[in-house]
Amino acid sequence: MSVNIAVVGATGNVGREMLSILSEKNYDAKNIFPVASERSEGSKVEYGSTEITVEAIEKFDISKVQIALFSAGSEVSKEWAPKFTAKDCVVIDNSSQFRMDNDVPLIVPEVNPEDISDFKKRNIIANPNCSTIQLVVALKPLHDISKIKRVIVSTYQSVSGAGKAAMDELFDQTKNMFSDQIKDNINFTKSIAFNAIPHIGKFMDDGYTKEEAKMRQETNKILDKDIQFSATCVRVPVFIGHAEAVNIEFENKVSVDEARKA
Repeated sequence: MSVNIAVVGATGNVGREMLSILSEKNYDAKNIFPVASERSEGSKVEYGSTEITVEAIEKFDISKVQIALFSAGSEVSKEWAPKFTAKDCVVIDNSSQFRMDNDVPLIVPEVNPEDISDFKKRNIIANPNCSTIQLVVALKPLHDISKIKRVIVSTYQSVSGAGKAAMDELFDQTKNMFSDQIKDNINFTKSIAFNAIPHIGKFMDDGYTKEEAKMRQETNKILDKDIQFSATCVRVPVFIGHAEAVNIEFENKVSVDEARKA
């Protein structure tokens, strides 16, 4: 039986990437339903070599899909994910809305696939923060050979993590720098062009930013609640691609060769 899939947030950067990957996996276009807000209703999005029409989430017939991939932000997920699950649709959510919900599994397939069965509690699977994903994929095989006690990580995150408007701001500021034109900072606290900003998300009471707190909480939930964790997250003037520098303290000695083989 074929599976019908809705992509909620289909007109955004991540939504378009989801559609591209589904096309690469040879899912038939007739089984894919791009969904967005009413202002995008009737517009077209690319799907492989063809185009498919975007439907408004307010009018979408949820009963015709079995899986919904959400990437439209936490507020959309908060309002609409329960409406999809009420129609027996499994929601895979890319936002932070359900990540720390005890009844929702937080899944990285290469790390904790055994936890996916817990989706039945709410019919929702949460997807971690992008920086958490690449970190725990590296940590898991090391944690398997010797328990990790502490992680100190510095991330260098591209503007794509803040969305299309942030990418446009980097482009405009970089271009205008050479013509002595100054533009207001809209998506960042400082100019992002030719700069590095150690500030992603709001500052919390403990002095860490929300992004740094998310990395700690998500790593503890996915990998091990006892890992001590400290992160410094920096936004850098790169369009796409995150990097991380990671210091790990193990319970037992691990050689360089053992770490590489893991």
